[in-house]
Amino acid sequence: MQNFSLRWQSWKARQAHPHASDPPLRADLFSVEQLALHARALALGHQTASGCRPNSLLAQLAENERIIQTFTRATRTANPNRRITAAAEWLLDNFYLIEEQIQMARRHLPRSYSRELPRLLTGPSAGLPRVYDIVLELIAHVDAQIDGEPLVSFVASYQKVSSLKLGELWAVPIMLRLGLIENLQRIITRLTIAREDRDLADLWVNRLQDMAENNPSQLVVVVADMARSDIPLTSAFVAEFCQLLSRHSPVLHLARSWLEHRLTEQGLSIERLVDLESQSQAADQVSVSHSIASLRFLSASVWSSPPCAPTPRTITPPWTSPPATATATWSRPSPATAA
Repeated sequence: MQNFSLRWQSWKARQAHPHASDPPLRADLFSVEQLALHARALALGHQTASGCRPNSLLAQLAENERIIQTFTRATRTANPNRRITAAAEWLLDNFYLIEEQIQMARRHLPRSYSRELPRLLTGPSAGLPRVYDIVLELIAHVDAQIDGEPLVSFVASYQKVSSLKLGELWAVPIMLRLGLIENLQRIITRLTIAREDRDLADLWVNRLQDMAENNPSQLVVVVADMARSDIPLTSAFVAEFCQLLSRHSPVLHLARSWLEHRLTEQGLSIERLVDLESQSQAADQVSVSHSIASLRFLSASVWSSPPCAPTPRTITPPWTSPPATATATWSRPSPATAA
């Protein structure tokens, strides 16, 4: 019965995350010059259509909010003896900022406004606003570290090939918020799956330890149960399983030997997966910290007349051709004002 419970938990964990296939917005890091080239290539590949369409971004935002809130509650109520990753700590510490940004994005994206934005006909973002795909590409190639110069350069370079409508330019700050929140949701989904894999590793090690203490001759039966179970041999499971094994009786080496053999059959090794898990946790921490810092950047910036020229002076946005009297002002609040 216990083995069935472990199998059921493993299967249930796999089915609970329909967004698990969406990776974080993380691609090759580009310099400002490379971003400009990529923006031009992106503009050449975009095919758009106008006209009213259902506003799927608000529904997506609501789903992202649900996932973030669920993760936060689960992390806060988790066993205090279990460690949490650095990325999870960042998310917990900044939950109220994230929630504030979600509410702000919802207020600033009326359904009627979003429906009027040109939408893509092809590609991964087909059906979504073109300007949303533009900011997703920017976020991916700066690892969510939004700053003034890359943002201006990216939008300006895109418009050298294909002009954006005024409504799209106004939407850039809103879409950046939505894109950063989407990125956090994707990372959180990965963190949730990894935590479930670590919990499953803990259950198996506890069962092995109980058998080793109470009936050592039957330890091989538990290992056989593991072999028959649908265990996710992910980096999170393997790293946690081996770390926990190292704290217990040496008699549990049988389980580690089985794991090594199973991984070898797949062309993997314990050492390789442990390294991958360490790298994954580090990358997630960096992406989360960048996303949160960028949300703070957006919140602290004052945007006006179309739509974002991040420089602490009054300028004409380089990607538009407004009347001579039209300007765009960007400024950071003073510390006293920000507080």
